[in-house]
Amino acid sequence: MATKSYMQEFTKGIIKENPVLCLVLGTCPTLAVTTSASNAIGMGVAATAVLMCSNAVISMLRKVIPDKVRIPAYITIIAGFVTIVQMIVKAFAPTINDSLGIFLPLIVVNCIILGRAEMYASKNPVFPSILDGLGMGVGFTAALLCMGIIRELLGSGTVFGVQLIPVQILIFILPPGGFFVFGMLIAIANKLNSKAGKKVVDSPCQGCPMSKTCKSFACEKENCENSDKEVAPDVS
Repeated sequence: MATKSYMQEFTKGIIKENPVLCLVLGTCPTLAVTTSASNAIGMGVAATAVLMCSNAVISMLRKVIPDKVRIPAYITIIAGFVTIVQMIVKAFAPTINDSLGIFLPLIVVNCIILGRAEMYASKNPVFPSILDGLGMGVGFTAALLCMGIIRELLGSGTVFGVQLIPVQILIFILPPGGFFVFGMLIAIANKLNSKAGKKVVDSPCQGCPMSKTCKSFACEKENCENSDKEVAPDVS
């Protein structure tokens, strides 16, 4: 059961609660840095590292940080890790650092990171908080990468700098193209989530008047002895 629970904590941020496509958080860096796939991966990996580290520290200190100053404390912790990540990127990937520009230090105020600190890490143990940060980071990176590949391919004809098609539709590397691709990906994510939700709702007991109180998980609609009975309305 514990393994299944940990897996759910990790996977929820990829599709079901994707921070970009479902929760619509971090829109500013999403639209700004996805003009190329390499920039998208750079931003995603940096944000994921900060998410995991800040979630871990905030979870460890959740019983120590006073409630009245929790937000300034969270921002201070996040800012420390952002500074470390920025220094590493400058040292080992200066091209990515130059491409991301101001958006790399602005990870400090990324609402995805602060939101997970407030909603999850401050209320849960360390290991689940790390998994939550990793899952949300992977979901964030996946959304950025999808946008980056589509915009770079259609706007420049390249993917990761490799020429693939001769056609160049420049609007896709401009803000209007970013909004268009962003909207299309949100629509696809909503469609996938609606299909997943429908599978859960369409259970064998759907339509049975006793489905809310039935204790048998093996109850099947066609065999349930209560399926044809009427239940008196609760007037209490």
